[in-house]
Amino acid sequence: MGKILESLQNTVIAGFVLVVVVIALMTKGFAGVDFDPAFFARYIHVLAGVMWIGLLWYFNFVQIPTMPSIPDEQKPAIGKHIAPKALWWFRWGAMFTLLSGLWLASANGYIVDALTLAEGTRSIGLGMWMAIIMWFNVWFVIWPNQKIALGIVEADADAKPAAARKAMLFSRTNTLLSIPMLYCMVSGQNGGAGW
Repeated sequence: MGKILESLQNTVIAGFVLVVVVIALMTKGFAGVDFDPAFFARYIHVLAGVMWIGLLWYFNFVQIPTMPSIPDEQKPAIGKHIAPKALWWFRWGAMFTLLSGLWLASANGYIVDALTLAEGTRSIGLGMWMAIIMWFNVWFVIWPNQKIALGIVEADADAKPAAARKAMLFSRTNTLLSIPMLYCMVSGQNGGAGW
């Protein structure tokens, strides 16, 4: 078991193997299992969304509030090692969440209705629009500014605090949007109060 759990790659592979075992057990050896693209899209969407929103909340509930109390000599470990790796997973979690969500809406035949906020899809559509804004913020505001703040790209020393603040404010905007976005997504699929 140590060989599996000591390696993240092996742990993730084992997780997917376990999913296959669970499916086999639930379906009595895959009897009558049909590949449903919409279900697969939903599974990928939720998996990627957990990565994205989990990291968003990690940054906003843990890393940002803790940074002022970290001794200055220890801060480079965060900025040079932890934050860039976390931001990589954050960006790609956002991308896969968006793409799989659009795939899901397309596979279920409601993508146009949702994006135009047609009756019956307004809740999920509003959630989609908030998620699109959040994705845009990640790729076109937060990440470019984090690259400056973390010294990944060359910039004047004066630009770093301004970039860090802008990245933080847009990250907080995404945290704000994540709460109603998740409500819209869940209510749109599960009969919550919606419109």
